Amino acid sequence: MKITHPGIPLTILGLAASCGLALAIHTGLDGSSLAATNSSKVPGGSSSPQWHWQNPLPQGNNLRGASFVDANIGTVVGEYGTIVRTTDGGNSWTVQASDTTQTLWAVSFTDANHGTAVGEGGVIVGTTDGGAHWASQASGTTLRFRGVSFTDANNGTAVGEGGIIVRTTDGGNSWLPETSGTVNTLFGVSFVDTNTGTAVGGACGIGGESTVLRTTDGGQHWVTQANPGTVCLFKVSFTDANTGTAVGDGGLILRTTDGGNTWSPQTSGTTKTLYGVSFTDTNNGTICGFELGGTGIILRTTDGGNNWVEQPNYSLPQGANAFYAVSFTDANTGTIVGDAGILLQTTNGGEQWNSQPTVTFNFLYGVSFTDANTGTAVGYQNPDAMILRTTDGGNSWVRQNSGVSDPFAGINLFGVHFVNTNIGTIVGQEGIILRTTDGGNNWDQQTSNTTDWLYAVYFSDENHGAAVGFLSGTIVRTTDGGQTWTAQSSQATGLLGVYFVDSNVGTVVGNDGVILRTTDGGQNWAAQTSGTTNQLRAVWLADANTGTVVGDQGTILRTTDGGQNWASQVSGVSEILLGVSFTDASNGTAVGQLGTIVRTTDGGQTWTREESGTNQDLYNVSFIDTNTGNAVGGFGAILRTSAQGPTPTPSPTLTPTTTPTPTPNSTPRGTPVPRRRPTPVPRPTP
Repeated sequence: MKITHPGIPLTILGLAASCGLALAIHTGLDGSSLAATNSSKVPGGSSSPQWHWQNPLPQGNNLRGASFVDANIGTVVGEYGTIVRTTDGGNSWTVQASDTTQTLWAVSFTDANHGTAVGEGGVIVGTTDGGAHWASQASGTTLRFRGVSFTDANNGTAVGEGGIIVRTTDGGNSWLPETSGTVNTLFGVSFVDTNTGTAVGGACGIGGESTVLRTTDGGQHWVTQANPGTVCLFKVSFTDANTGTAVGDGGLILRTTDGGNTWSPQTSGTTKTLYGVSFTDTNNGTICGFELGGTGIILRTTDGGNNWVEQPNYSLPQGANAFYAVSFTDANTGTIVGDAGILLQTTNGGEQWNSQPTVTFNFLYGVSFTDANTGTAVGYQNPDAMILRTTDGGNSWVRQNSGVSDPFAGINLFGVHFVNTNIGTIVGQEGIILRTTDGGNNWDQQTSNTTDWLYAVYFSDENHGAAVGFLSGTIVRTTDGGQTWTAQSSQATGLLGVYFVDSNVGTVVGNDGVILRTTDGGQNWAAQTSGTTNQLRAVWLADANTGTVVGDQGTILRTTDGGQNWASQVSGVSEILLGVSFTDASNGTAVGQLGTIVRTTDGGQTWTREESGTNQDLYNVSFIDTNTGNAVGGFGAILRTSAQGPTPTPSPTLTPTTTPTPTPNSTPRGTPVPRRRPTPVPRPTP
């Protein structure tokens, strides 16, 4: 069976995110809000001392807002309470503790020290020391804030869901509500002085409208301004009391030179969603945005918007193409942020955009380490699949050549297992099996005798291994290192996990709570009673008797008698658990949807949630000792934990790009359901 867009969304939520971005724009909801409002998550932003980013760098959460006070000093914010700071023009970045895991949608600094960020659940956090410390402020609401603008250290305004507007005159010690006169969501706000400001938003969707509000008395009165827009406006930028530009859906650009008494549309030349705008004077401005299922866009004007020119002169790895915010400090110096921690910077007005070094933004589904330094991660890439290798504990990851290719849709590799530093096997879509005996310098394709999508593979030694598939519940087995693979009868509708303790004893798991066991190398598979109908995603065995299985709705099952009895354990989470790794019968870690990580040190009698620092789905995890492990997931996420704390990573330096490079769309893997995978789009929504 040929599936031209390989991959399937993780959940119905994932499908909605892929196919219903427009609806999500209207409501203002996004996948991150689900995790952000989960009370079991540990507060503190993305500065976890346990798990740290190895890819992308400096971090991989989606970024939503940016504020630079000069060419050197700037702060960007995003999902999972992410706050990242630079004081050297982006040559190096520091992740700061934000005091929240809620998505932060906007940030405003008035000088190097004083700044405020706002976001989900009415969250407002402020700093007076350049982000060395961020403190929560009482906003008086749980409604979502989408924009914030300060004119000095004391005076600021935040806007958001349901037309909410709140204002402070004492640096955030107190926030007071103001009457906006609208129930439409306000996405952006721009003040030029203490009294004069404009907020924009709208009612999104069919029959929608653009909303523009204006105050000249510090928000005591907000007046609705007439405008020719019929779609949501997302951001606005004023350079003085009279001159401003607002941008929105469908390529809409509105301009005023009389303080909003009249707004005139400008020709953008695009129908993409325009989501960020920054003007440094009446003439010089930059807009950024994205397209449903497509690529990002950067527009530039030097004549006040009479002419807008697209700037394609940037290059990013596959997988992340949406831009959400832009901040310029002068006509030449600016920063754009977006998907998966995208950071683009220019010092010449966008003639050249430089990006932070990133190995991939595409989804990674499998990971296998054989020691603290040596590991391999696999995932999606167009056209030739993604294989990454590290020999220094993940400080650097190098791409390897898979030897397979699909120029039309790319290749998904789902599972990987190494038995030692050199010998490993990878499995993927349409029965792909790849084998290396030299640490991945060369990969040879083997004949699997199946076209099923193989999701997991495990070898008990160099010769004896098994792989399982989802679409047909396939089990294929080898006893000669993959020179020959033989299909075995499973009577399962779909299989997702496999583990063997030796050449004879193994377990596979999959759809509808199925658990199958063999004690004769797979000649016979016997069904075991799992006690659940939840989809089971991964399995780990300590020995012939002791094992753990994880799956949907936070399911964790444990056996100590070879599977005669499987006991449900309390995971403390409800998210889908996608991967599990133990180093002995007692110490194990499971990972899953929305950045979920849970850990046990007593064989699962108790599971404790750990702060991953991300909302990206984590698909797999590999521990080589009690303290040292790696997890991989969405948008190229690679996380590392060790007893010694984060391994120092070099400060990422800007990578210059001088010619445009088209970026093919990535295709994320998700819940194995045999249906065509939709074209991927930015998961976070405007």
